[in-house]
Amino acid sequence: MAKTPIRFHLNGTETGVFAHGGANLLDVLRREAGDLTPKQGCSQGGCGACSVMIDGTLNLACLTLAETVEGKHIETAASLADGSDLHPLQKAFVEGFAAQCGFCSPGILMAAKALLATNPDPTRDQVAEAIAGNLCRCTGYEPIINAILTAAAEMRGRSVA
Repeated sequence: MAKTPIRFHLNGTETGVFAHGGANLLDVLRREAGDLTPKQGCSQGGCGACSVMIDGTLNLACLTLAETVEGKHIETAASLADGSDLHPLQKAFVEGFAAQCGFCSPGILMAAKALLATNPDPTRDQVAEAIAGNLCRCTGYEPIINAILTAAAEMRGRSVA
């Protein structure tokens, strides 16, 4: 089976890969582009572990055909840190013990980033709704929600009471 060239911007870097027709974006990101931050969970769009941003919109990489991202901008959790400087979301996850096994964290971080890009001051319910498509088997969600609220406050320039 022939492979098709696909060019896109991955975390700010122009990237070119060859992918089989019908390949999903998750496989292409992990196998061809070498970005292992999106995780392969259910492969059916039900767990959110593969969540990425495509042109600023949250998407499930396991349900996205790779050829549809030609020329688009893709962000994964690998884009969050600036070298050794953690993004406020990552910092809040670490400090708030919001990641235990960490498998779900990249997808949840991307869902949180998408939320905060459009709503910098979300309520607890809005955070819960934004991450509702992401399954976590370890934390019980409270530390995750608290971390997202803490990061949102830091990004707005004030601390959480």
